Amino acid sequence: MIRRLKQAANKDTLKNILKFLAIIFAVYLFLVSIGLVSAAFKGFGKGFAENLLKTTANPFIALFIGILATSIIQSSSTTTSLVVGMVSSGIIPIAGAIPIIMGANIGTTVTNMIVSLGHITQKEEFRRAIAGAAIHDFFNIMVVSILFPLEIMTGFLEKSATYLSQQFLNCGGLTFTSPLKAITKPVIQFIENFLVNTWDISQTLGYTFVLVLAAILTFITLFMIVKLMKSMVMAQTESIFNQIIGKSALLAIFGGMFITTIVQSSSITTSLLVPMIGAGILSLEAAYPVTIGANIGTTTTAILASLATANPAAIAIAFVHFLFNFIGATIFFPIKFLRNIPIKFARMLGELAYRKRGYAVFYMMCIFFIVPIILITISKLF
Repeated sequence: MIRRLKQAANKDTLKNILKFLAIIFAVYLFLVSIGLVSAAFKGFGKGFAENLLKTTANPFIALFIGILATSIIQSSSTTTSLVVGMVSSGIIPIAGAIPIIMGANIGTTVTNMIVSLGHITQKEEFRRAIAGAAIHDFFNIMVVSILFPLEIMTGFLEKSATYLSQQFLNCGGLTFTSPLKAITKPVIQFIENFLVNTWDISQTLGYTFVLVLAAILTFITLFMIVKLMKSMVMAQTESIFNQIIGKSALLAIFGGMFITTIVQSSSITTSLLVPMIGAGILSLEAAYPVTIGANIGTTTTAILASLATANPAAIAIAFVHFLFNFIGATIFFPIKFLRNIPIKFARMLGELAYRKRGYAVFYMMCIFFIVPIILITISKLF
């Protein structure tokens, strides 16, 4: 009897080890799929985004240009880098670049929404996943809605960032290679080159194939991750995640900062939370501070890299991005009433998506593409 129990225990242990390895592999493919989505959108629209960023006469329109450009190229880091280059070369002033940086903070959350669509076939999972993705949107929108008018009226971000850039001007910088990017980039580049450059087809068609493959891979890997996580002692896993991450909000914020600094992408950090929220393993309340930490962590690499340039404008823009995210976190997260607003709105969107899945797609298209395009077009016409 004891021998049978030991054999059963060993068999369960082996199953869990194999499932854990399968989860690691699925997460790797999931990260590759996110990279492919980013590569596809960059292939479609990087040149368009560069031209778009040059139109910044109106701060309000510049905000939506930041949202649209970042939604198109799927990377706030790329948008920030382009803006830094333009400021350094004198194409746009620092004041004109700040609304773009704010818009980039909203635009970068589109990746979460795309990932959440992978749960669209399961209504309950979709409800949780949409809420988990949208909490990042609503927090950033709330921060922008307060800090944007303050910046227009006072210029406090520009002044503070310029002061800090002068203090750190001759410090020198550091460069850091993300280990996740190091292990996924070769596969992403191989697939991109194979689909875009190997065949005698247009780049647009090639990048369409990349996007389709990325979408298929995202759906498959999300299905695998959720199914495997659910089968691995669900209640115990849920308890562990929520106790570790939810034990201390401050610890979770620092955890989000640390992970994002290492992987060099807030989109990766927050996108990894979405399937866990969708599976019911992680609560919104526990994931929320990690998202805020990721917002701050994504700015550290740009600051370190900008210090190496010894360019005051480049350093100032990097500090604007940091100050915007840091001030937003320190103002809104400690106050319970303000902290709960993004959670409530995220849950409301989740409930709408539960009733009719099309609402989630409509929300994503409006916030990240339709509204910015309409406002930018109107501004150009009039």
